[in-house]
Amino acid sequence: MVSKENRKYVDVYFQEIKEIIDNIDRDEIVSLMELLSDAKRRSGRLFIFGVGGSAANASHAVNDFRKLFGMETYTPMDNVSELTARINDDGWDSSLVGWMKVSNFNSNDTAMILSVGGGSAETSQNLVQAMKYAKQSGASLVSIVSRDGGIAKQLSDHCVLIPVISVDRITPHAEEWQGIIWHLVVNCLANQKGD
Repeated sequence: MVSKENRKYVDVYFQEIKEIIDNIDRDEIVSLMELLSDAKRRSGRLFIFGVGGSAANASHAVNDFRKLFGMETYTPMDNVSELTARINDDGWDSSLVGWMKVSNFNSNDTAMILSVGGGSAETSQNLVQAMKYAKQSGASLVSIVSRDGGIAKQLSDHCVLIPVISVDRITPHAEEWQGIIWHLVVNCLANQKGD
């Protein structure tokens, strides 16, 4: 027997997804897509950053951009030994910038931030420092975030902002929509002729 309470929750959750679909900025998705297409044509690399659930999304997205789109793509989240050594020895806040420096991150590259809140003075300082380093390097910066977009929205060349429909479900909607957006982008770009 189906619980009415659980069924109501499912209906509300799906209604929220419909509202996100109706309110998300499609032009910003296209702009992000075109930036990545141009970066690949220039032999630029893509570096994807995220923490928590977004770290898992970063790892999955690396696979898709490399295998399906054929773009050289990396995330520091895939090397837990190096990442934790940098955190232990140098600190959490600078851990991503140290990795970027060793990776010869440069103006031809693109950084992609996957984050629920986009970083602030109080949270995700490792992402904030990585974004600032990307901008100082003259690289492109794109993001898929929620809440008010945080520092990612302020610094990004293109920011796909996942609308907040329910304060109780910001994180699950932000993280599920990261996957929807990067899958949409990768599949569209992979199916274009000439790339």
